Amino acid sequence: MMFLKGFPNRLQFTKFLGFFPGNFYLYKLAFIHSSAPLTLKDGSLVNNERLEFLGDAILDTIVSDVIYKQFPDKGEGFLSKVRARIVKRETLNIIAVKIGIPQLLSSRINKNNNTLNPYGNALEALLGAIYLDKGYKKTKKFVLKKILSDSSLTKGIITNGTDFKSQILEWGQKNKIEIIFSIEEMPTNQQNGPAFLSTLTIENREAGSGEGMSKKEAEQNAAEQALIRINSGN
Repeated sequence: MMFLKGFPNRLQFTKFLGFFPGNFYLYKLAFIHSSAPLTLKDGSLVNNERLEFLGDAILDTIVSDVIYKQFPDKGEGFLSKVRARIVKRETLNIIAVKIGIPQLLSSRINKNNNTLNPYGNALEALLGAIYLDKGYKKTKKFVLKKILSDSSLTKGIITNGTDFKSQILEWGQKNKIEIIFSIEEMPTNQQNGPAFLSTLTIENREAGSGEGMSKKEAEQNAAEQALIRINSGN
């Protein structure tokens, strides 16, 4: 099936994947965002949400597999925290940008779409497509190369402690760069109570933001996002 104008051809896409795609339709489908679904000849609409659902589960399994073997002396609590930091939306968005997902997806997002940084979703959908086309082993190899490679980004995610605010402040002191946290209270949620939004700026430029049920949690999430961006070179 031919669609998605401007999408790389099979040979070009092979360079991006690192292997030759079999069912090319699946890979194209992975980059059809739900805000701009494709209308088929029979009138039905298609998007990448089903592939995203599958890819999310596959990524959880692969990350669990890898860190279980990488940390044989660690307990369930540690492994769960590491997996959560790797597969969280902010991390996947940054990794997706780094490997070139926006160039494949950006022209297929509705301009009125309110979803922030949907690139991590597309990355998960891509993993779902690889799994259906090539199976678990090939998908795991792609994840190891593109997401869990020995880069400073994933090393920092796995090996750093959870006090991200202290880490970013130490980084600022070491590099003589001013780090500023600002905090604002968000509208009250009747179920969960008040929430806070923290914004972290580095030399008057926003470097990270995070929400939390407490000011401390919001600041930690903002600091973690900033550290991920610093380690990824963005």
